[in-house]
Amino acid sequence: MVSEVNEAEFQSEVLDAGMPVLVDFWSQKCQPCMNLLPVLDQVSRELDGKAKVVKMDVFANMRLASSYGVRSVPNLMFFQNGEVKDQYVGATITKDQLKARLEALM
Repeated sequence: MVSEVNEAEFQSEVLDAGMPVLVDFWSQKCQPCMNLLPVLDQVSRELDGKAKVVKMDVFANMRLASSYGVRSVPNLMFFQNGEVKDQYVGATITKDQLKARLEALM
C-alpha cells in the first residue's frame, strides 16, 4: 500500500531511504490523482522491499511541495539517494511505465 508522508517525515522516509522512492505529490480534490492511486498501490505491492511508493498531499505540505517546484498534480518524482532522478506530471502513465522508471533506479 502507498503510505502518506508529511514534511516532518520526508527526510527519513524519502531522502534517507535505502532504496528508490516514488513520491506522488497529490490532492484529494484532484480526480486524476484519485484515479492513479490504485495503480500506485499495485506498483507498491509488486516492488515491496525493492522500492517505496509514498504520497504527499500538496495542500497539507505546501512548503515542501513548493520547494520541489510542484505546480500541478499529480506530480510523480522518482528519488534515489536523496535526489530527484526522474519526474512525470499527469495521470496517463501506466503501471508498467512506473515500474520501469523505478527499476531503472535499482
